Amino acid sequence: MNYGYQTPRYLVVIEQIKGKINDGELEPGERLPSETDFAKELRVSRNTLREALRILEEENIIVRRHGVGTFVNKKPVFSGGIEELFSITDMIEREGKEPGTELLFTGYVDPHSDDIKELNLNQDEKVLLVKRVRTSDGQPLVYCIDKIPANLLAKDYKLKEESMLTSLQIDAGITISYAKADIKTIGYHEEISEILSCEQDTPLMILKQIHFDLYDNPVLYSLNFFRSDQISFTVHRKRTI
Repeated sequence: MNYGYQTPRYLVVIEQIKGKINDGELEPGERLPSETDFAKELRVSRNTLREALRILEEENIIVRRHGVGTFVNKKPVFSGGIEELFSITDMIEREGKEPGTELLFTGYVDPHSDDIKELNLNQDEKVLLVKRVRTSDGQPLVYCIDKIPANLLAKDYKLKEESMLTSLQIDAGITISYAKADIKTIGYHEEISEILSCEQDTPLMILKQIHFDLYDNPVLYSLNFFRSDQISFTVHRKRTI
């Protein structure tokens, strides 16, 4: 027996709002009407609208700015599959923009506990620490922290290329074969958000990667802090039987 099924009203509202965005009726960065006006426009209750907006916020389609209003999230300029091992330089160039680098620090330092674990180091080994801001057409895009075991590098090694992966291959003879990645988001970070010129309501995406060479040895531990309003990642999932 078929009893039928009625789609919850808030799901209909979600599709209506997404349709307005896709059709250009609501532009990226545009402020949404007040809850009262928007609910009247969509012919739903405020509670239904609030539930729809809550889910849209979780999907990063809208952004709430306390005391200011609710806005359509700006479309990220850069995007890519998280399963793709890419250099930030390549990502920027693919969008037809000019990559740049602001070097903040480079030097050999004692490893932290995470470095020892991820890079299989001994307590007395050092790592080359490189801190950089990667820019796109002169605008800050990614804050990069890279750590490489010192015993893999010549004493006079210097980062000569925009891309860390390219520099390791050309100048250190280290070829990156694959990486294990983990991604998460954090809110406003007083130091890094300021470096990246982020507003206080712009989250940061952290891409943590352990890079391995052709012999499955961990050779590069990197933490990349991305502006979430500029970059998005996708995951391609396949059904397994």
